[in-house]
Amino acid sequence: MSHDMSEEKLPESHGSAGHHEVAAHGDPFADPGLPAHEPRRTDIDERAAKRAERQVSLMFVVSMLATIGFIASFVAIDPDNIIYVWPLGHISEMNFALGMTLGLALFMIGAGAVHWARTLMSDHELPAERHPIEADDELRADVIEQFRTGAAESGFGRRKMIRNTLIGSMALVPLSGVVLLRDLGPLPEDKLAHTGWREATEAKPLQLINMNTNLPMKAEDIITGSLTFAMPEGLHVHDEDFQQQIAKDALMLVRIAPEDIKDDKSREMGFEGILAYSKICTHVGCPISLYEQQTHHALCPCHQSTFDLSDGARVIFGPAGHPLPQLKITTDEKGFLVATGDFDEPVGPSYWERAR
Repeated sequence: MSHDMSEEKLPESHGSAGHHEVAAHGDPFADPGLPAHEPRRTDIDERAAKRAERQVSLMFVVSMLATIGFIASFVAIDPDNIIYVWPLGHISEMNFALGMTLGLALFMIGAGAVHWARTLMSDHELPAERHPIEADDELRADVIEQFRTGAAESGFGRRKMIRNTLIGSMALVPLSGVVLLRDLGPLPEDKLAHTGWREATEAKPLQLINMNTNLPMKAEDIITGSLTFAMPEGLHVHDEDFQQQIAKDALMLVRIAPEDIKDDKSREMGFEGILAYSKICTHVGCPISLYEQQTHHALCPCHQSTFDLSDGARVIFGPAGHPLPQLKITTDEKGFLVATGDFDEPVGPSYWERAR
């Protein structure tokens, strides 16, 4: 595109008189005056103004695309990917992509705003006389009028392309922060409602494995008054996700004389007085490990929540909100203790989606 301009469109031919009050001789505080205002090319050439408008809009559009790129990078890139970027060295591919796209999105909004102000908004120099700090009614009215004048001179209402792309870029940038909420963790779905015991069925039960011996248990292995800890078969301490799984699957077995079991449902879910409860406290998820034989009470060592295992593991003291979930157990044809389903309630502390 040719940039040749006629004489009347040259900025020098449109100069205006400045504020030429000259400082009085010997008075260092007199108003030195302002130089004559020189109009910009965009002030006198509509083609130049349109070109500047397109440039500003392009910057805002690039900002929108960068924000979309940020969201796409967060969703699509594997957090474990490592790439080499000179001169940074080996860095996370996701972190690099997120930093570059978000930085570009914010930079383009700032650059577009600056370019808009320097080429299209009014740039007339106005001397500001000193005035008292307290604003009177006249000053407040003057400020409002200046705001309206500035809004009109900025072309925000008239230059729709800039206005719409600015609104679009400003509206998209906050989505970067919203998308980051995904990093709080995977969606729970129904993971909190079930444990590894859910794989157990009547047709294909799961054996109870002693956590100390790593061997399956028979009913005669559990003596009255004892407390034994177990986990489902197929779970091994060397598994990569063992700690995550055992945090939900941990089981404690207690044998109580059948006549001492107060809750009928609890008795039916057990086997010959052997009751299987979740080891995870329903307060904040601490492991329960203290048992009192005479009272059949299990105590959480963290905050002293106390559960009566002879009465459906109901809470009799402490901050826990609900009883310990119970697992239905029986024996297989070889006499080994097995589970035939998941816990009757979600294990651990309460959460929003929990029924109670």
